[in-house]
Amino acid sequence: MTSVTSRDLSNEMPSPRQLPRPAPPVGAPVRVTGAQSLVRSLEALGCEAVFGIPGGTILPAYDPLLDSTRVRHVLVRHEQGAGHAATGYAQATGRVGVCMATSGPGATNLVTPLADAHMDSVPVVAITGQQTRALIGTDAFQEADITGITMPITKHNMLVKDPADIPRAIAEAFHLAATGRPGPVLVDIPKDVLQEQTSFLWPPELRLPGYRPTTRPHGKQIREAARLIAHARRPVLYVGGGVIKARATAALRELAELTGAPVVTTLMARGAFPDSHSQHLGMPGMHGTVAAVASMQRADLLVALGARFDDRVTGQLSSFAPGAAVVHADIDPAEISKNRRADVPIVGDCAEVISELIDAVRAEFQATSPDLDAWWQQLRNWQQTFPLGYDRPTDGMLAPQYAIERIGALVGPEAIYTAGVGQHQMWAAQFIKYEKPGSWINSGGLGTMGFAVPAAMGAKLGRPDVAVWAIDGDGSFQMTNQELATCAIEHIPIKVAVINNGSLGMVRQWQNLFYSERYSQTDLGTHSRIPDFVKLAEALGCVGLRCEAEPDVDKVIKQAIEIDDRPVVIDFVVGKDAQVWPMVAAGTGNNDIMAARDIRPLFDEDGS
Repeated sequence: MTSVTSRDLSNEMPSPRQLPRPAPPVGAPVRVTGAQSLVRSLEALGCEAVFGIPGGTILPAYDPLLDSTRVRHVLVRHEQGAGHAATGYAQATGRVGVCMATSGPGATNLVTPLADAHMDSVPVVAITGQQTRALIGTDAFQEADITGITMPITKHNMLVKDPADIPRAIAEAFHLAATGRPGPVLVDIPKDVLQEQTSFLWPPELRLPGYRPTTRPHGKQIREAARLIAHARRPVLYVGGGVIKARATAALRELAELTGAPVVTTLMARGAFPDSHSQHLGMPGMHGTVAAVASMQRADLLVALGARFDDRVTGQLSSFAPGAAVVHADIDPAEISKNRRADVPIVGDCAEVISELIDAVRAEFQATSPDLDAWWQQLRNWQQTFPLGYDRPTDGMLAPQYAIERIGALVGPEAIYTAGVGQHQMWAAQFIKYEKPGSWINSGGLGTMGFAVPAAMGAKLGRPDVAVWAIDGDGSFQMTNQELATCAIEHIPIKVAVINNGSLGMVRQWQNLFYSERYSQTDLGTHSRIPDFVKLAEALGCVGLRCEAEPDVDKVIKQAIEIDDRPVVIDFVVGKDAQVWPMVAAGTGNNDIMAARDIRPLFDEDGS
């Protein structure tokens, strides 16, 4: 993935001018408690919001937080909700998201959202309380070694043992989270460290001698990549979420139009390149479009930008894109050649890489202008032969794809859409049209059910002027829907579309395809209204609506759009048997993509 740069973001993400400004430097040391030092540090860094729950060891921090006029605390109902809300805030604004929890179970409840942010390279800072220094290691009440637990799932973590170190620790956490390859950082602070007197002075001196992310790519590698692009006859620009993290989407479009190459955008990169653009083939991978998957399989050059060749894109790695040379650009050198060997490895920030690549390609094109007509003829043939689509259920039930498609059409591309994990996530990625970066927020790498509602809450708090819709499944929704109470109390009017198929839909699809329709433990009972999502929404302070028939879909969506003073939940009751197509089954190669369950493989070895 890629770093955040200082480029003009006015056409891509909220401008820094629209966001809170950091506090000015402190001229002389001020005597404060460690807790006051923590709150002042957050204020000095321009922190706008903290999502959290108080508890014994973090309680000292909550007292001065009450006096802050710059930091808004959002009292969530579960620490997992705090972590996902911080991720949603960070993804929507491009700023660091912050969550806070007490020690023991409070801290361990942050493990899932931290792992989620780590997999998807999201800048999050988690602040946790810890038992007093004298009790650390004694198995004291609500003690857990949270730095040890989270070591594999954070970019960095630290235990602060001296209150004088709090400003530096928080400043370093924000810096590490937001630069280089973004990611989560955890700061664990013992209770007595928060209670002790100390001196606060801002700004602190950062001490990160070994941390120097490479942002500027090597010129020789850029020139070699440009040469390969100029001589390729079947190139593909393989775009990952790192392009959005680098805020390089405008440059990406310029590169794409300069080269004339087709563009595929991964699940994490939806919105990095407009769906309406004629060069966009859609999403690759397990549930990608046939044209996107086939283009990568038949390419002679893959230019991977901020992508990591994960298994959901490549399928069986040994048969992935067998004839393609690979240019791989990434801010994290550990990703280069990790899964697929790169012929031209480029370590650098995607904004810098694409900018320099544009100049180098222009220079190459003066001598060699590639002819891609035959390639585009083949691509258009795949697009026309295998377009995305769906069948209406034969039992008269509402098609889930239709409900999601109409949400996208009526709400429009200016909105932010979050998703849980499952069939509804894939349909939302397929049937909503994304034109802008930051308009699609989901859990990609970890695949965390329950992500949608708290992420939507964080996104809406960060971007209150934008409509935020959570597309959720009935299984995913039941994991974190308690955060709707938070939204109602905090006046965060998100919209939630529950795609209620009465089951764990993606698991049921696999049982249908690969387990002889033996549906073991996937019936949730929600078609029997246990729970009744409309009544549940009302109990949580929201407006509850229900839609069960196609003619009512537009009316219900428009009714939800008109309500702006509280959250809205729509229970879309849909059929059980709808499935996500296309599909590359786990463990198979992309040549075995299925457009329907009985069509496999879709392509012969020659690509016909």
